[in-house]
Amino acid sequence: MLAAMSLPPTTTPSGDETPVRGRDDACPGALRLHPADDGALARIRVPGGLLTARQAQVLGRVAEELGDGRLDITSRGNAQVRGLAAGCGAELAARLRVAGLLPSDRHDRVRNIVASPLSGLDGGGHADVVAWVRELDAVLCDEASVDALAGRGELSGLSGRFLFALDDGRGDVAALGADVTLIATPGGGAVLRVGAARAGAGVASVATGWAAAGGEVWVRSEDAARAAALAAVEFLARARESGTRAWRVRELPAQHAVTTDGLTARLADAGIEAVRTKHRPAASAAPPAPGLVPGPDGRHALSVALPLGRVSAAQWRLLAGLASRSGADELRMTPWRGVVLPGFAPDDTRGALSELSDAGLVTMPDSPWLGVGACTGRTGCAKSLADVRAHATRMVGGTASGGDRQGAPDPLPVYVSGCERRCGHPGGRWVDALATGDTRYRVTVRGGARGDTPEAEDGVEVTAEQLAGAVAAARGTT
Repeated sequence: MLAAMSLPPTTTPSGDETPVRGRDDACPGALRLHPADDGALARIRVPGGLLTARQAQVLGRVAEELGDGRLDITSRGNAQVRGLAAGCGAELAARLRVAGLLPSDRHDRVRNIVASPLSGLDGGGHADVVAWVRELDAVLCDEASVDALAGRGELSGLSGRFLFALDDGRGDVAALGADVTLIATPGGGAVLRVGAARAGAGVASVATGWAAAGGEVWVRSEDAARAAALAAVEFLARARESGTRAWRVRELPAQHAVTTDGLTARLADAGIEAVRTKHRPAASAAPPAPGLVPGPDGRHALSVALPLGRVSAAQWRLLAGLASRSGADELRMTPWRGVVLPGFAPDDTRGALSELSDAGLVTMPDSPWLGVGACTGRTGCAKSLADVRAHATRMVGGTASGGDRQGAPDPLPVYVSGCERRCGHPGGRWVDALATGDTRYRVTVRGGARGDTPEAEDGVEVTAEQLAGAVAAARGTT
């Protein structure tokens, strides 16, 4: 049996108090629509971002025929449709069910699974985690399988914000601060984590923090997905015990934290052996660079970034069509708001990349769009003080291709927000461009050693026209 110890949380709550949730989270789903200023919003969970070409085509038709004709990709690799008319919920759900995109009404919002998007495609990593994605999703949606594992079916009680990350060993999604993480290890098996090291300290610090704490267990490959589900069950037990109704692992009070003793005992009850380990993941959280991704089997993948994570119906039709034409018949949405298209013959890649570029999608690794994100802003959100997407587009348009990415090996990501909530902002260290009025912004570097707090209290106040220069200075790329 492992020695009891608390697994470190993803972040430290501000102050000394643990939040006590007085309600369930209001995270939208495919069945629970969110009323926004531009119509209802649906968030469609796509575990691992994995879509067949047919499913991608269904999403495109849903956006075009029921929504505003556009699709957003979220920071968890899910799809979002905006501008839905009142009363379309039943038709939306029916279409998604037929396409296999809504396998369980009860578990719709808990299917938050990110996975290494190049797994099995480029020869990197230690395992192809796609099988883990499929198995974990099946366990999340099947209460009977959870009953067999844990004695009671309760995973439907997870918050819509709870996140699983399945990393193939390259270290990309392991750095995203998930609640439960699997990391493939050399020679087979996986490291299982509950929570993560303090966010905002960088990937190297994440690895160091975990190695120092020793709060990791190793499980066999064939047990990995079930072990991840049981880790979530253990979290739910600790959350119930605490009385805080915590949504995320990081919200558990220290006296009710998940421990290696408790986790290992729960796994042992299900016949899963867990071995204490100090595996250190790869210190890289880089998303797939846009362009060609050569594969060891002679088939290549195409990596595409979407400006501000949004595509038109025409752009999505192109992506779905290319997925249908490729040998893989597959499209993968990434947590960095991009798309990976596997399965192309070498002779087909140049023409496909040209089509994608001509359609306004990002196919070059020096594009000024990379690392730039924005919330919905006006007119989609009543709380937004500015049309942040228009301002972000103007900011990027005033930057020469690659110009602001040459001054530093890894420029900080930038996020333009319309209000203090900063919905969808990145983790780690980032440049915060916060609207303070219709055309005014405060630019601040956030994150770093002190978590998610600003490095400078006041930041720099600028107009929308001055945003590009202020952001470039904050990124250290001037």
